[in-house]
Amino acid sequence: MTEAIDAVEADRALKTKHRKMWALGDYTAVATQLIPDLGPDLVQACGIRSGQRVLDIAAGSGNAAIPAALAGAGVVACDLTPELLDAGRKLAAERGAEVEWREADAEALPFTDGEFDTVMSCVGIMFAPHHQVSADELIRVCRPGGTIGLLNWTPEGFIGQMFATMKPFAPAPPPGAQPPPLWGREEHVRGLLGDRVTDVEAHRRTVRIGRFGKPADFREYFKANYGPTIATYRNVADDSGRVAALDAALDGLAERAGEGGMEWEYLVVTARRRD
Repeated sequence: MTEAIDAVEADRALKTKHRKMWALGDYTAVATQLIPDLGPDLVQACGIRSGQRVLDIAAGSGNAAIPAALAGAGVVACDLTPELLDAGRKLAAERGAEVEWREADAEALPFTDGEFDTVMSCVGIMFAPHHQVSADELIRVCRPGGTIGLLNWTPEGFIGQMFATMKPFAPAPPPGAQPPPLWGREEHVRGLLGDRVTDVEAHRRTVRIGRFGKPADFREYFKANYGPTIATYRNVADDSGRVAALDAALDGLAERAGEGGMEWEYLVVTARRRD
C-alpha cells in the first residue's frame, strides 16, 4: 500500500514539474511563429470534416485544435498546462473558432470510452513520460472505426537532435520516463498502438524554418520561449562553465543545420481504430 501511495505521489510531482516547465517562456510564440503549418497538416492528414467530434491531446494553445474547429468539427482541446489553454482560448476567439478547452493529463484522460471520431496530437503527447499509458488512453477514447492522428518530431531531425544536445545538461529523467522523440519513430508508434488499429500510414516530412540568421539567434529565441530549453538552462545556472558549454552546443547544432534555412523533420502517423 505504501509503495502504491509513493508511486501516486511521485507521478503527481512529475506532472506538476511538467506543467510548470511548459508554462515557462512563451510556447504559443513558438507554435504560431515557427510551426503554424503543422496543425493544419495533421488536420488534413486525419481528414477532419464538419460534424465530427475531435479530441486534441496535449493541445498546447491549439495549433491543431483551432484549424480542426475551423474545418467544422466539434473539438475538445486538452492539455496539462492551464496557461497554454488560456492562450488557446484567446487565439480561438481571435480566429472565430469554437473549441472546448479542458485541463487534462494525457495519461489519464477524463473522457469516456469511444467518445471521439478522431483523436489526434501535434507534437504534444510525445512529451507525456509513459508512452504506453498515453497510447492506451488515446486509443480508449477513440470510437471503433475512428481515426488516430499523430505528428511528432523525429529523433534524427533537428528538434530530436536538440533534445539529445541538451540531455547532458538537463536534470536526470525520472525512472520509467521515455524520451519524447521516440514517438517520431514509426516502429515505436506501431508498437504502442499494436493490433488495436488498422490502416496505419506513416510519412516523414519537414518544415522549413527561416527565422534565424545566425546560431545565436536560434539559441536566444529558445532560451527565451521554449520551456524545455529554459528548464535546462536553469538546471546549470549556477555553473557558468556549463552554461557556456550549453550555449556552444546549441550554437553548433544550429550551425550544422544551416541557421537561416533549417529543415525540421517530423513524422505523421494516421490509423483507424479496429472495429
